[in-house]
Amino acid sequence: MNTEITGIIVTFLLTVLIAYPLGKYIAKVYGGKRTLFDFLKPVERFICRISGINPDQSMNWKEFLKAMLTVNMLWFVYAFFMFFFQSHLPLNPDGNPDMTPDLSFNSAISFMTNTNWQNYSGETGVTYLTQLFVITFLMFTSAATGMACLVALFNGLKEKTTNYLGNFWHILILSITRILLPICIVIALLLAFHGTPASYDGKDTITTLQGDTVQVSRGPAAGMIAIKHLGTNGGGWFNANSAHPLENPDYFTNMVEVIAQMLIPIAMLFALGFYIKRKKFAYVIFGVMTIGMLCLVIPTVITEVHGNPEIAKLGISQATGAMEGKEVRFGPAASAYWSIVTTIISTGSVNSMHDSAMPISGLMQMLGMLVNGFYGGCGVGILNYFIYIIIAVFISGLMVGRTPEFMGHKVEAREVKIAALVTLLSAFLIKGGLAIASYTLLHYANADWAFKPSGWLNNPSYHGFSEMMYAVTSLNANNGSAFAGLTGNNIFWNVIGGFIMILGRFIPIIGPVAIIGIMARKKYVPESAGTLKIDSKTFGAMTFGVIVIVTALSYFPPLVLGPIAEYFGMR
Repeated sequence: MNTEITGIIVTFLLTVLIAYPLGKYIAKVYGGKRTLFDFLKPVERFICRISGINPDQSMNWKEFLKAMLTVNMLWFVYAFFMFFFQSHLPLNPDGNPDMTPDLSFNSAISFMTNTNWQNYSGETGVTYLTQLFVITFLMFTSAATGMACLVALFNGLKEKTTNYLGNFWHILILSITRILLPICIVIALLLAFHGTPASYDGKDTITTLQGDTVQVSRGPAAGMIAIKHLGTNGGGWFNANSAHPLENPDYFTNMVEVIAQMLIPIAMLFALGFYIKRKKFAYVIFGVMTIGMLCLVIPTVITEVHGNPEIAKLGISQATGAMEGKEVRFGPAASAYWSIVTTIISTGSVNSMHDSAMPISGLMQMLGMLVNGFYGGCGVGILNYFIYIIIAVFISGLMVGRTPEFMGHKVEAREVKIAALVTLLSAFLIKGGLAIASYTLLHYANADWAFKPSGWLNNPSYHGFSEMMYAVTSLNANNGSAFAGLTGNNIFWNVIGGFIMILGRFIPIIGPVAIIGIMARKKYVPESAGTLKIDSKTFGAMTFGVIVIVTALSYFPPLVLGPIAEYFGMR
């Protein structure tokens, strides 16, 4: 067991060691400085030219958001029709069928929003064409969208007074060509050399040791799996996701994939410090986020390593910990670490089944998604954290009796209202979606629908409630992981899930970009003796306190009805 814990520590330290120089490189890319990949400039200029983009034309916050929302709507329409007609298109060696309209709607929104919630089986639900030219394509563009919006925040913080936040199109292109694509090539090669498929062949016939014959899906999976983790996407090529032996063959690939999903969120933190020349501020945020992660990781590892108390009551030894739903090649500790990383970072990929996790582990996984600001997804993690910063600055100003300030700009009513609206709307989507699902299940369990609500859940009581709460939480956080006991491929969950995903994606992006756009135009106010220093431990503690209080006040009641009640029911 000590070896497993050591593996977790080494994995995290390697992530930070790689993320620091990557953060410096990212700051150079977005700052227009010379980098190793400058030879790609002709390609980038060509893309700009044929697209009618002037990379030197900066945008204000409204123009920036208009460009971002417009192209995402276009991607949604493209994805919807590709899924809807996929059986009539090439690269379908296994003869997979078209998606239904409601499943096409859900899947198109899912990958466009970086959620990667899959109400279909990866092997049989999509074709090689849609896996590559819809899903993998959107994995790059959705990650780059989040990164571009974060750079808008960087630009607003960097200048004392400005009306411009950069050019969305140019930042989007740079994010793909200079950052995502080169790193993905390296990750894909590592995976391919360790056994992940990278061919266009259809299913292969395998004879097992028992003499049974099975059909094993293959395909060009390595490249998609690389961006699924690097871009904090999470959707699996195979239905079992990274618990599948071809998607995650051994402990080395497990380390590669868990490092990949943490890499850019942490690197963007360091890039913030280099870009705006306030490294101490970035270190404070990194410290708060790391403490938050540890508060979730440590209880999860402990509870999974100690096994299931219900099995212990039967007198059965659990020397290797709670192994239900876990792969032997990874073990409970590494699986527990992955489960928290994937939920705090909004990746949503899994190397074990979260539905089989202990109640405390499920609670920690949900808390990671409810906070949605401990590292978070590509770009959007820091945007979410920025909302907590605005609230913390506002409360701090009230405590000392002066107008709140952040980086030389006054935080006034308009900005605070936007921050409060983002926070409240997230809680509304989660609790509102859960309330509608619970009401429907209670009052219309046997409704004459194509798929009756009575068939939604595999588990009764507290855990069944947790399965629905986990679903709406994951959808709102654009995470995509699930308590797989919930059957989601029906018109109710496909439609309500689609709306939760799209609102949960764009409201937390629009809010911070609007706030920084409004603040950046204000007159710069030099720091004084009464200004709360943003690179201090006090500021970090204040922000952490706001995160804890907001999350506890918003979500404690439903958590009590789900994982907390289940925990006490097992004692």
